[in-house]
Amino acid sequence: MSTVARHRTAMTRSALSRPIATAVADGVLDPSMTVFDYGCGRGDDVRNLTAIGYGVLGWDPAHRPHAERIASDVVNLGYVVNVIEHPDERAETLRAAWALARRLLVVSSRLTWDARDLSGRPLADGLITRTGTFQKFYEQAELRGWIEQTLGVQPIAAAPGIFYVFRDPTDVEQFLAARVYTNRPRVQIDPHESYDAHRELLAPLMAFMRDHARQPRAGELVDQQATGIREVFGSNARAIRLIRQVTEDTYWDRVSAQRRGELLLYIAMSRFRRRPRLSQLSASLATDIKAMFGTYNSACIQADRLLLACGDPAMILVSARSSKVGKQTPSALYVHRSALQELPLVLQVYVACAQILTGTIDQANLIKLSVQQPQVSFLSYPSFDRDPHPALVSAMTVNLKRLSIDWRDYRTSDNPPLLHRKEEFLGKVDPRRQLYERLTRAEVRAGLYERPEVIGTRNGWRLTLASAGVTVRGHRLVRDASTPK
Repeated sequence: MSTVARHRTAMTRSALSRPIATAVADGVLDPSMTVFDYGCGRGDDVRNLTAIGYGVLGWDPAHRPHAERIASDVVNLGYVVNVIEHPDERAETLRAAWALARRLLVVSSRLTWDARDLSGRPLADGLITRTGTFQKFYEQAELRGWIEQTLGVQPIAAAPGIFYVFRDPTDVEQFLAARVYTNRPRVQIDPHESYDAHRELLAPLMAFMRDHARQPRAGELVDQQATGIREVFGSNARAIRLIRQVTEDTYWDRVSAQRRGELLLYIAMSRFRRRPRLSQLSASLATDIKAMFGTYNSACIQADRLLLACGDPAMILVSARSSKVGKQTPSALYVHRSALQELPLVLQVYVACAQILTGTIDQANLIKLSVQQPQVSFLSYPSFDRDPHPALVSAMTVNLKRLSIDWRDYRTSDNPPLLHRKEEFLGKVDPRRQLYERLTRAEVRAGLYERPEVIGTRNGWRLTLASAGVTVRGHRLVRDASTPK
C-alpha cells in the first residue's frame, strides 16, 4: 500500500494556474472550446475558468473521484505527472489524458531547479517531501522526451515546465507561425475624404494587408466584410488602391520585410521537428509563403542557410558586432525583447533556437546573446520601466551545444546585479530612449561611471552615489540636500 499522501499536493489558488494562464495568453484556449481538467485538485481552475465564461469540467482521484472523465477540446494535465511515484502509472495517466483531448493536451511538471530548496528522502526517481508527498523533478528536455516517447507525438514547449501536444498537425503549424508574429510599425494615414468616410469598412482589409503583407484572396475576409467593400468600391482592388494612396510605400516595404523575416524564422524552426509539407499548412500561411518567396522550397533553402549561419561562431560574432541595436560587451550582445525584431535575422534565429527548448519566458525582458559560446540567456528585470537602475531577479541560460537549461534566482540576493544606460538595450525609435539618455548624461557628468567594476551591483552603486553626494529619483539625478555645493 502506498504511503505517499498524494491528496496533499493539491494547492488552493485564487487565480488561474500557470499552465492554464499560459494557454489563454497563447490563444490556444478560448471560451469557444470545451475544457477538461484532468487531476483538477480542489477545482480552482474549474471555478476560475467557469467564472470567465469557459465550459470546463474536472476530475481528481482524491477530491472529485466520482466525476465523469469527458473528452474535450482541451485537456489540462497540470502538475499531475510529477506527483505520481510509479513510472508506469505516470505514463498511463499521460496516455489517459491524451485520449480525452480532441484538439490539445497541456502537460506541466515541476523542474529540477524547483528542488533546490526542498528537503526530503529519495524514493524511486524522485523524493518524498516532509509533508509525505512525492515529487519527480524533470529537466526541460527530459520532460519533452518523456512526453514524446509515451505518446508518440512531438510536444511543443510553451514555457519552462509546460508543453502543448496538438492533435492536428495543422494546428501545430498555425500556433508556431503565430508565435513569431511581430508588432507592425504604426501607419500614418493621410487625410482623404473617401477613406475617412469608409475608415471602419476598410479596417479589416487594412489589418489583413498589415498582417500578411499582401492582399487577401477570395474567402480570406469575412463574407460580410468582403460584401460591404464590393458594394462601396466595386472590388477589393479599388479599395486597396485607396489604402495605398493614403499610406506611404515605405510603410508597406517595412511590413513586407517583417513578414518575410517572420516566415523565414518559422520555417527555420521547423527543422527541429518534422518539417511540414506545404499541404499541412493553413491556406493563408501557405499563400503568405508563396507570395514572399515564390515557392515553399525556395523559402526552406533560405531558412536552412540561416540555421547554418547560427552554427558558425564567426557569423554570430560578426552579426552581433554589426547590430544597430543592443548593448555590446566583449562577451555578448544584450537587447530588450521589444527590440528583438531589429536584430539581424541570423540573431533572431539564434534566439529562437533557444526558445525551442524553453518556450516563452514571460518575465524575461532582456536577452543576452553570447558571442563566445553557443548560449542565450533570458534575464528578468521586472522593474525595468519604472526603476532607473533595475535589479536582476532571475536568469535562464540555454546552452545550445549541450541542449541544457540553467536557472538562477537573485530574489534573495543582498547584492544583485544592476543595469545602467538602459537606453542602449532599446530599439532606435523606442519612445523611452530620450528619458533614459537624459539620466545617463547626468550620471556621466557626475562621474558615476568612472569605476564600472564597482557600479554593476546594488551595493557598489549605492556606495558610488553616496560618495558623489547624489540620489536618483525617478529618472532624474538630484544632489543630496546635505551635500555642499
